[in-house]
Amino acid sequence: MKQNFGDSISNKVYEYRVLARMSQQELAEKVGVSKQTIFVMEKGNYVPTLLLAFRISGFFNVDVNDIFTYVKGEE
Repeated sequence: MKQNFGDSISNKVYEYRVLARMSQQELAEKVGVSKQTIFVMEKGNYVPTLLLAFRISGFFNVDVNDIFTYVKGEE
């Protein structure tokens, strides 16, 4: 049985996208996902794969930890 620890990943995708003056659609095209994926990620309802997290951080030329933060749940 899979145990749920309540861990999550917070992100600053919205902040970086707005600072770059990009639409959700533009960012989605640059990193190879749909606009909907960017939308739900910004709302905190989607945890990206490692590959996507690295694509996004690479696009903005920052460390992945600058955009994505691990939030430990309760044990």
